[in-house]
Amino acid sequence: MSDTVLALQGIAKTYNVGLPSQVEVLRGVDLSVDAGEIVALVAPSGAGKSTLLHIAGLLDTPDTGTVTLAGQNLTGQSDRRRTLARRADVGFIYQFHHLLPEFSALENIVLPQLSNGVTKGEARARGLMLLDKVGVAPRAHHRPAELSGGEQQRVAFCRALANGPRLLLADEPTGNLDPATSDQVFDTLMTLVRDTGLSALIATHNLELAARMDRTLRLDAGRLSTA
Repeated sequence: MSDTVLALQGIAKTYNVGLPSQVEVLRGVDLSVDAGEIVALVAPSGAGKSTLLHIAGLLDTPDTGTVTLAGQNLTGQSDRRRTLARRADVGFIYQFHHLLPEFSALENIVLPQLSNGVTKGEARARGLMLLDKVGVAPRAHHRPAELSGGEQQRVAFCRALANGPRLLLADEPTGNLDPATSDQVFDTLMTLVRDTGLSALIATHNLELAARMDRTLRLDAGRLSTA
């Protein structure tokens, strides 16, 4: 089996913004992420990094090009097949935590597992294990509003890893935090990814954070280059 977890080839995406106006967001992007590799994606605002992450995570489809995830070419597959692949192999982290406010930290991690057929007992045990890894286990039964910004984002990390994905996609995962908290939370994320052997593609504006990853790619004017 290939050591490549994610492979994008010739990815192009154009949006209509009111005919005849069109915006070419991605122009023939090639990208690969190997098993256990952490790749930084650096891009100016509006360069298409979120679009690229959504295509990589099977939330959007390219106009042209192929998306191969965990050895499966998912280009042109049905919505159901893509959804199943995404649930099994991809975890997402965003700039904002997007935790469900009416549920506790632990419940936010348990729910995705229940959707994947895991028993409640197993889901709770994994949830507590992940919360312990990021230092938030004592706050397991607190709702998001009762947590600090850093704690909320750590819980979001745990939720992204709840179903044991092979690939983690993160879009400015510490961008909503103050600099000191951002550094601490990013340290937690890097440790969590390394300890679990995940592959990760992490979009960030922070060049210092990008330098701590295995390699850095730059997206600009719809094209990808090595930074």
